[in-house]
Amino acid sequence: MSTATPASPAPPKRGVLSRLYTGTGAFDIVGRRKVWYISFGLIVLVCILSIALRGFNLGIDFTGGSQIQLPAAGPNGAITTTEQVGEVYERSVGTEAASIQSAGTGAAASIIIRSEALTDAQVIGLKQALFDAFQPLGPNGQPSEQVISDSAVSGTWGGEITRQALIALAVFLVLVTAFLAFYFERSMALAALIALIHDVVVTAGVYSIVGFEVTPSTVIGLLTILGFSLYDTVVVFDKVKENARGVLGLTRRNYAEVANLAVNQTLMRSINTSLIAVLPVVGLMVVGVGLLGVGTLADLALVQMVGIVAGSLSSLLLATPLLVDLKMRDPRYQQQARRVEARRAKQARAQGLDPDDRQGDGQESTDDESIAQDLRREKAMSAAASTPARAQRGRPQGKSAQGKAGRPTGKRNR
Repeated sequence: MSTATPASPAPPKRGVLSRLYTGTGAFDIVGRRKVWYISFGLIVLVCILSIALRGFNLGIDFTGGSQIQLPAAGPNGAITTTEQVGEVYERSVGTEAASIQSAGTGAAASIIIRSEALTDAQVIGLKQALFDAFQPLGPNGQPSEQVISDSAVSGTWGGEITRQALIALAVFLVLVTAFLAFYFERSMALAALIALIHDVVVTAGVYSIVGFEVTPSTVIGLLTILGFSLYDTVVVFDKVKENARGVLGLTRRNYAEVANLAVNQTLMRSINTSLIAVLPVVGLMVVGVGLLGVGTLADLALVQMVGIVAGSLSSLLLATPLLVDLKMRDPRYQQQARRVEARRAKQARAQGLDPDDRQGDGQESTDDESIAQDLRREKAMSAAASTPARAQRGRPQGKSAQGKAGRPTGKRNR
């Protein structure tokens, strides 16, 4: 008398946080790559149009202008707000200053005014108005007009900084491409290069759209974010390389599913890394801008904030899907994907299911024997690639095999 085998209970559904933490491949990131391509493409298009049509809000380091600096300490106390200086400037010159910043603390605190190029008469009148309003103290502790200094800022200095930064950017991209092509492969190098270009364009586009002032600190900060974006991409690609070892000889997963699993396995790490990197930048903005009022720190923090966010998203949602599309152009990976689909269709027909109605992403097979065989091959290939060969553990048996090479027993041979 035959008895029906009870159906195994369905595994409990895991929450989003649990799936995110375990990294079991539950998020189909690579499978939705068309959505990411359209989203990133629209963002890049908007940024390019803004850069071409609106341009950038260049600081006086690029356009040239005048700079006035005076001590913040006066007989009636220190200058507490830059608005007071701005009012004096507007009354004297008739226009608003490009920027007014407070720098330093204590006795070294000073006020820096930057504006468009002023004539000699305007500079003299402004210095007199500032002295009458604030009475800045000199080194001897007495009010002195001589402590108010003026200087002309040349736009060629900012242009030189930009030229050197562009040269450094080009050299960086060439060296990164060569390194990735040597350490990984050409398709990974190309995908990482496209992600880096995306980060640069988006960061520059945000500055153009929002109207942030572009200073030499902005240009320098733009170079620093490239290293972060590249690091995150290399981490993901290294996991993809590890998971894809020997994938052409397996029929359990195709390359897209292997890459998607790698993204899921590094997703939590990427999120944690991005949060840890953003926190110091937020602290830099709060302390540097809110407490010290240093505008240079604001420029550096803003470009890093935008770059970190753009770099994190491009490493996960753009670089790996691009890698999959580049790899799937190879006929070998196309044939392996067809073998995977053929095996799954065969298993579905054996179970009386319609191959077109299979549920899930197809990564987990119901053929226990095939799964076990594939897992053994995966482990063998991983061990052969990462673990040195061991000496044979078998030893000859019996007394006749014991000789001088055997372990001493302490007994005299007779």
